[in-house]
Amino acid sequence: MSLSHEADYVMSLLDKAGAEGDLLIDQQSSLALSVKDATLEEHKVSSSQVFGLRVIKDNKAGIAYSEASDDAALKSMVEQALVNATYSETEARERIPASSDETSTDDSLLCPVQETGIEEKIELALQLETGLTEKAWVKNVPYNGLEEVQRESYLYNSAGRTTHSKSRINVAYTYALLEKGEHNVMSGSGQAERLFSNLLPQDLINHVYDSSLALLEGKPVATGHYDVIFDEECQAQVFGAFSTLFSGKAAKDGINPMRDKVGEIITDPRLTISDQPLLTEGLSYHLFDSEGSLTRSVPLITEGRLDSFVHNTVTAAHFNLDTTGNASRGPKSALDVAVHQLNVAAGTDGSNSLLAGEYLELTDLTGTHSGANAVSGDFSFGASGFLCRDGKRVQPVRGVTVAGNFYQMLAKINAVGDKQRWNWERSALMPAIRFADVAISGD
Repeated sequence: MSLSHEADYVMSLLDKAGAEGDLLIDQQSSLALSVKDATLEEHKVSSSQVFGLRVIKDNKAGIAYSEASDDAALKSMVEQALVNATYSETEARERIPASSDETSTDDSLLCPVQETGIEEKIELALQLETGLTEKAWVKNVPYNGLEEVQRESYLYNSAGRTTHSKSRINVAYTYALLEKGEHNVMSGSGQAERLFSNLLPQDLINHVYDSSLALLEGKPVATGHYDVIFDEECQAQVFGAFSTLFSGKAAKDGINPMRDKVGEIITDPRLTISDQPLLTEGLSYHLFDSEGSLTRSVPLITEGRLDSFVHNTVTAAHFNLDTTGNASRGPKSALDVAVHQLNVAAGTDGSNSLLAGEYLELTDLTGTHSGANAVSGDFSFGASGFLCRDGKRVQPVRGVTVAGNFYQMLAKINAVGDKQRWNWERSALMPAIRFADVAISGD
């Protein structure tokens, strides 16, 4: 059967059972190449197809999935989802959106065609290793390679709504271990592009080597309070660790600490934050969410005031609002919410004010999830970076801990840069933010 016929079959079973529901079909194919000692260590090609069903009956929702597409497997999936629903809590607001539209993303945008031979891809993976091993002080290149992932997703629901999206991402990554006397350090990074031809391996090699070499002889700074600027990767990690701040589901469930503060000033007034799912240069672009609802720009914080949380249809109905198009669900998971592409608006501070005086530039964090309490806002992360003065690095820093409270930190800002920057995964677009009076534990 074709996918539409399989979906029709599932919907007919739901109709007979007096239930409604939606079916996600996720197809994924991937290529993974890794290199070790100038030899291709891994060449793995894989593919998968998963059917994920959410059913709603008697104000209760249940999920089930199948990796097989024959009638018996799909029928078993429906039956299991219906059984699972009987054990769930009653949720009168969970309904399938009453829309019969058909929507598809632009393949030329998200999945551009480019014929690239496997030899060229292997050559890039080899180049990442050889390019680093030729450099001084490089002891080993333990991880490096290339991944290409193509994903195709379909949504069919009992109201007649259908969506389709197809995307491709190429990722190059490499890590270098440097040793010089008693000093050693390992760090790495990556590049992500929709087109293989847009990957720049030499830029990645230089970035990883230069970053590692600069940190090689790092040491702790004195324990104290410092102004801190996170680089684009670390800043995205920190905001990601506290994404509960923007979650309508967490607010509905009573675990979002800002759940009663919509309309109030909660951060420095220089901060304006939004979800921008339709920024095409981002790699987390979404035209619609996991319920099939169209996405849009969602203002989250405007000049320090909490404007909104991100919502699916259930959380929005709980607050008597419309969905923001932020439903999130995989074939094997229940309905949730998620920010698509976090955007912090550029501020007004140029480099002269942003980088004035002494501050710490943090370029590596460890434990950003295990060391963060999203409810209280407290955090404690291992950190590396540089002690800087007037925009110049004066000492590499390693072996320190940065700690504090994220929600309080958002209210203690000295500067917001006037230029935005993507993290390398291109999921968050933010300017540099200079946080004041951050606790650092070192010597």
